[in-house]
Amino acid sequence: MTDLTEPRTGQASCPAETTADGNFDPPKPPVLEASALNKWFGRFHALRDVNLAVPEGARIVICGPSGSGKSTLVRCINGLESFQGGTLRICGDQLTRDRRRLQAVRRQVGMVFQQFNLFPHLTVLANCTLALRRVLGRTGAEATEIARHYLDRVGIAQQAQKYPHQLSGGQQQRVAIARALCMKPKVMLFDEPTSSLDPEMVKEVLDVMTELADAGMTMLCVTHEMGFARAAADLVVFMDQGSIVEVAPPDTFFASPTQERTRAFLDKMIH
Repeated sequence: MTDLTEPRTGQASCPAETTADGNFDPPKPPVLEASALNKWFGRFHALRDVNLAVPEGARIVICGPSGSGKSTLVRCINGLESFQGGTLRICGDQLTRDRRRLQAVRRQVGMVFQQFNLFPHLTVLANCTLALRRVLGRTGAEATEIARHYLDRVGIAQQAQKYPHQLSGGQQQRVAIARALCMKPKVMLFDEPTSSLDPEMVKEVLDVMTELADAGMTMLCVTHEMGFARAAADLVVFMDQGSIVEVAPPDTFFASPTQERTRAFLDKMIH
C-alpha cells in the first residue's frame, strides 16, 4: 500500500501533514487498510481492486451513485460480507474467514446501519448494555454505567427506559450510535445513517457524527449528505462501478474535481 502525500485517482490514503518548517511528517500507520480488494456477487463484480489506507483519527466520506460499491465496501470491512480477492487489515489484524479472528476484528469496529437495527423488545438502555454483558463480560452495573455515559454523549440519556417504537427515527439512530460506541471501537463505520430519516431529523444525527469526528474518532461514512462531507471529512472518496475513481480533500473535491465522472455526479447532487 502506497502512502500518499497528494490525493491520486483510484486509491485512497490520508495525506501527510506539513510541519511549520515545510517538511512532511510521515502519515500515521493505518488503523484500517484494504489492498487490492475484490468482491463478486455471482457474476457481478461489486468491488474492483479497491485500495484504502485510513490512519487513526481520519474522517473519510465515501460517496457515489447507487450500486457503486460503497455499502459493500463497509460491509466487507466489518466482516458482514466476504470478499474473494485482496486483503483487509484492522489495527494490524488481517480479516479472514476464521470465526475467532473475525470476532476479534469486529470488536475493533462499530457500525451504524441505514435501518437502526435496535431490538424492539428491549429498552434503549438494554439495547446498549446487551453486547457489553454478553460479548465483553461486563457486569450489569458496569454495562449500565458505560451505556448511560454514551447515551448522554449523544444527547439521549433521558430516553433510556423507553422502547424503540416510542422514539423518533433520529432518536433511534442516536441510540444505534451510542450502542456502537459502548464497545469502544477503534473505527466507526456509517452506512447511509440518515437515508431512512425524515428531513427534519437528519440534522440531529449529523450533529452527533460531527461531534464524534471533532473528538478524533476514526470514521468512514457512506453518505449522500454533501454538507456533512464538506464540514467534517478529511478526505472524500468517490466510487463508481466498484472502483475508487477520485480521492481528494473536500475543498478540492467540490471545487475542482479532476475526473469527468466525479464532475457529472456532483452536478446532479449539488444542482
